[in-house]
Amino acid sequence: MDTTSGTPEQGHVGRRTVLRGVLGTGALAGTHAALAGRANASVSGGGDDAEHGVEHGWGKVADVFRANFRNPGEVGAACSVYVGGRPVVNLWGGLADREAKRPWRRNTIVQVASTTKGATAICAHMLVQRGELDLDAPVAQYWPEFAAAGKEQIPVRWLLSHQAGLPIVDGPLTFEQACAWHPVIRALEAQKPLWQPGTEHVYHSVTFGFLVGEVVRRITGKSLGTFFAEEVAAPLGLSAWIGLPGKEERRVARIHYAAPFSLEELKAGLIAITGLDADTVAAWVNAVWAPGSVQARAGELGGALDNTSDYPSTRAWRAAEFPAANMLADARSVARMYAATVSDVDGVRLLDPSTVEKMTVVQTDKTPMHGLPPGLNLPADRSFNMSLGFWRACPPMPLVGPGSFGHPGSGGSGGFADPDAGVGFGYVTNLWNFRPDDPRAANLVKAVRACLG
Repeated sequence: MDTTSGTPEQGHVGRRTVLRGVLGTGALAGTHAALAGRANASVSGGGDDAEHGVEHGWGKVADVFRANFRNPGEVGAACSVYVGGRPVVNLWGGLADREAKRPWRRNTIVQVASTTKGATAICAHMLVQRGELDLDAPVAQYWPEFAAAGKEQIPVRWLLSHQAGLPIVDGPLTFEQACAWHPVIRALEAQKPLWQPGTEHVYHSVTFGFLVGEVVRRITGKSLGTFFAEEVAAPLGLSAWIGLPGKEERRVARIHYAAPFSLEELKAGLIAITGLDADTVAAWVNAVWAPGSVQARAGELGGALDNTSDYPSTRAWRAAEFPAANMLADARSVARMYAATVSDVDGVRLLDPSTVEKMTVVQTDKTPMHGLPPGLNLPADRSFNMSLGFWRACPPMPLVGPGSFGHPGSGGSGGFADPDAGVGFGYVTNLWNFRPDDPRAANLVKAVRACLG
C-alpha cells in the first residue's frame, strides 16, 4: 500500500498529498492501470427486485461500467442512477477485497470520502427548509462559544461555502481526540480565522464536517450522524452511515490504493480537465502543494490524521463521525439520496425546489482562493465551483446539465442530482486514485447524458 506523501520537490504525488490538494479531496478521480486478472470482470444486476438491474434504454451505462474494469481498471465498484424518483440503473461488480478474493455483492458498502459532504449539506438545508436554521444568521447564534477569536459575525453560509477561514486546526490533536468530536469543537472555538472571513475561500477538507455538524447538533440535539440516520437514511431505506454500527462491518469493502503519479502528470491532468494554461496550473499546483501550505495542512486536523498511518482502514475511524469524510454507503444509497432532493422517491422528498435553487447558487466565484500568488486568475468554474455545500456543474465536472449539483469524494466516488432531468446519480469504488483526469466516473456520467438524450 502506498503511504507516500509527495511534494513538488520530491517530484511525485501520493495518496495523502492529493487527498488534501488541488481539487480538495478529489474530483471523481480514478486509477491509471488496468486490473490484472479482472479484465473481464462480471457485472451483477438483475434479480427479482426492480431496484436492481438496468432498464431498457440505459444499457450504455452498463457497457461503460463493464469497460471500466478493463481500462482504466477497477477492483470493485457500483453505480446507480435514478430518474424521476425511479431506479433505472443499479450495477455492481469486481472484488470487495482483492487479497481475500471476496466478491463485491449487492449489499457491499465502501467509504466514499468527501462524497460525505453532500450528505452533510443536505442535512443542513433540511433545517433551513424547516425554518430552524438561518443561513445569514451568525454561527454564534446557535453555537455561542464559536464567537471567540473574532468569529462572532461569521454567518452560517460561510461554513457551507468554505469561506469561514477555518480550514485547519492548530492542534495538537490526537486521532482519539478527533474521533471523540468535542476536542475538535473546542479547538475550532479557540481558532482564529486565517483570513478575514467572507473575503477568500479554500477547501475545508475535514473541518467542514465539524463546523456544519456542530451547528446541526446545537439546533437538533442530535449528532450529524444521528440526524442523517433518522431524517435521511431511515425514511429512504438507505445503506449509508456517518458513524458505522459494528454489525455492518462485514459489508465493508477494503480500500486499495493505486500507485503514485508524477507532478508533471498531475499538471497535465489539470490542464486537460480545466482548460487552463500551463503557467496558471503550475502556479496553482505549486501554491497548493508548497510544504506547510494551508491546503496541505487542511487534511491533518491538527496532527490527528497522520500521513503515515492507515486510519481509513480502522474500525475506530469508521465508527466515529467525520461528517466531511467518512460516510460508508453503496451506490444505490448515494443516488437515491440525491434523487430525493429533486424528486419524490417512494413518497419521500427531502428538499423542495425553492430550497434547491437557493442552496445551489455558486459562492466561490465571488472571492479568490486563499494562498494563490497575487494576480493569478483562477476562475471558480475551472477550479472550485462551490455553492452552499455542493459542487456545481463546470468544465472539470460537467455532470449532466448546468443545474447539476453534488460532491465528489477522494479516490473516485461521487454523487449528484440534476433538477431539470430529475436525476440522482451515485458511483462508489474501492480502488482509490487521486488523478484529476481519470475517466472512470466521467465515462459513466457521459453515458448517463447519452441515455437522457
